[in-house]
Amino acid sequence: MKVAVLMGSGSDRPIMEKAVEMLARFGVEHEVAVLSAHKTPDRLLAFAESARANGYGVIVAGAGKAAHLAGIIAAKTTLPVIGVPLSASLDGLDALLSTLQMPTGVPVATVAVDGAANAALLAIEILAVTDERLAAELAAYRKQLAEETLGG
Repeated sequence: MKVAVLMGSGSDRPIMEKAVEMLARFGVEHEVAVLSAHKTPDRLLAFAESARANGYGVIVAGAGKAAHLAGIIAAKTTLPVIGVPLSASLDGLDALLSTLQMPTGVPVATVAVDGAANAALLAIEILAVTDERLAAELAAYRKQLAEETLGG
């Protein structure tokens, strides 16, 4: 299964590129698109409604300010959606609250402001539930992190 990395604006690309890099590091197929909840809603809805049929397993959605991207996607798909609040204004607090405050029944997993790399890792963990190769690579990655932390 592949991961979609979506952003609400092309200006979000420098932060969201961290998700792309992490997915590439683990050899996870992914596609990147700019889709705005406010400026391209019809295209966004069409994407969300067809995501499962198009082979996606997880969607990572980064947006700033009002940050409705992840929530709109979650409303139109049953795939896991991971929201990345971006620091486009108010140090990202507005985007964080917009991404976190989803109504019961329409969840969006949310990572830290500008936390695109962690969003990708969470997507990989979700896929690793049924993918032994990814599970093994995640274990090796965590071991490497521990060694680097300890100076080894």
